[in-house]
Amino acid sequence: MSVADDAIEVRAHGWRTLVALHGLIETKLERALQSEHGLSVVEYTVLEALSRQDGWHMRMQQLARAAALSSSATTRLVTRLEDRGLLTRILCMDDRRGIYTELTTGGERLLAEARPTHDRVLEEALAEADAIPELAGLAGAIHSLA
Repeated sequence: MSVADDAIEVRAHGWRTLVALHGLIETKLERALQSEHGLSVVEYTVLEALSRQDGWHMRMQQLARAAALSSSATTRLVTRLEDRGLLTRILCMDDRRGIYTELTTGGERLLAEARPTHDRVLEEALAEADAIPELAGLAGAIHSLA
């Protein structure tokens, strides 16, 4: 095996570790958010991303990037959240083709209720990952970001 092959394997190992940690965290978050608040992880992600915006709104393309979704998947998700009264769409006054999504009062309230669950479960999942030798280093790196 050459040095280049070793580097590729190291990156591939790092990627597999990241995927494993992501899977562990996402599974735990999905269960808790769904059972306690009726939210999926991606729905929570959208509400949380909107809450961090000035004026509490984002263009659909920005929201798609924040949620790591395609445009069509974002549109379907926004429609579901809008039907639940958690966000609304607003036509952009500068560009009539542009559409903003904005958090509603109901969305703000649900996010405020779900945030402690999200934070608790994330911390628990990272603590669990700390006890798994293959994931401990990456979990530690995430802890150090705080």
